[in-house]
Amino acid sequence: MTRHVLIVGAGASGMMAAITAARGGAQVTLFEKMRRPGSKLLITGKGRCNLTNAASVEVVVDNTPGNGRFLFPGLHRFGPDDTVRFFAEIGVPTKVERGSRVFPRSDRASDVVDALCREMTKHGVDLRLNSAVAEIIAQERQVQGVKLRDGTVIKGHCILLAAGGASYPGTGSEGDGFRLASALGHVVHKPIPSLVPLETREAWVSQVSGLSLRNVEASVMSGGSEVGREFGELLFTKSGLSGPIILTLSREISHLLNRDNGRQRPSGNGASGVTVSVDLKPALTEEQLDERLLRDFSENQNRYFRNSLDALLPQSLIPIIVGLSGIHATKRVHSITRDERLALARLLKGLKLTVTRTRPLAEAVVTCGGIEVSEIDPRSCQSKIISGLYTAGEVLDVDALTGGFNLQVAFTTGFLAGTAMANAECAAGSSGL
Repeated sequence: MTRHVLIVGAGASGMMAAITAARGGAQVTLFEKMRRPGSKLLITGKGRCNLTNAASVEVVVDNTPGNGRFLFPGLHRFGPDDTVRFFAEIGVPTKVERGSRVFPRSDRASDVVDALCREMTKHGVDLRLNSAVAEIIAQERQVQGVKLRDGTVIKGHCILLAAGGASYPGTGSEGDGFRLASALGHVVHKPIPSLVPLETREAWVSQVSGLSLRNVEASVMSGGSEVGREFGELLFTKSGLSGPIILTLSREISHLLNRDNGRQRPSGNGASGVTVSVDLKPALTEEQLDERLLRDFSENQNRYFRNSLDALLPQSLIPIIVGLSGIHATKRVHSITRDERLALARLLKGLKLTVTRTRPLAEAVVTCGGIEVSEIDPRSCQSKIISGLYTAGEVLDVDALTGGFNLQVAFTTGFLAGTAMANAECAAGSSGL
């Protein structure tokens, strides 16, 4: 008997599962509530689609702080090399860039979505757009089918829940998968933002909004302890901080701020107890930086302090540093004391900002939280509590850092679920809904 596989969500994991299941001989119906598939894929990698990372299984797991070990069995079956081969086979050649990030050679995310759609059509996947699933129907802990929002009921032998997380809701990721899983009895951990910009108490950040700093180091402090440190690129925004190293650190910050059932808890003065310290000159020790300041000051000794930092800092950041240094802007450089100079060096090595909150979940790159992975078989992504139910992608409580790792999670879990559903001995759908 041909297995009828129903898939909820036409994102990265849903489309991968649809193709894999259809290739395995299953009849596949894919439901997508948006007017087109792959809406979130189209905006990943700034529209270029960072498909995966050319890394080992161990590196992928290390870059998946949210339950990365759950992925070990799956990555050995469908890892980064398999993802690259898969896309080459369906007409999307790839290239490797800085940080081992893998992109389509065309630099167009639309080529990725188009290729997935062509492959689904080739293998007879029934893609139903504008079709929101309101309920997954189960009887005696066995899936039976789905009910759409318009009341239509479709029976199926196996059902994959691949409805995404709750970030970028404009792409259709509105937390539907969490609601559907919870209704079936799965534990769903409260979704919180990950890979998300930060808001800070310091108003001066708006004055340097858009300034990007390369080769700086940011560390996160909470309760007197360092909880994270990253080196790379940082971006000032109108309300705080962003950029690659901040997005990476934001996962830990989000957990610190959301310890009370997912609700952020800043203190009464707008501070959270979480600070970010930016080392603007990480290649230099404080002593070496002081020597650099001495050289610069000797060349500018008759100038105002505010006009002496051009060789050291970006122009837009100079007024901020001058104001925070405590040295009067019009003080002649030759009058700056040793203590003032050493304090300036400490400021440059530790520019502190107080985090008030993260930006909302809707603005996060990925969702942290989701279906408890101990309730899911890591070899097949099948539910351990509802027979015939499978899960894949961001609906799971698995989240990774930037660099193509989150899409690899989606493709790996989608492949596992698609393979398992094509081979499943399912009896659902036969009881007559």
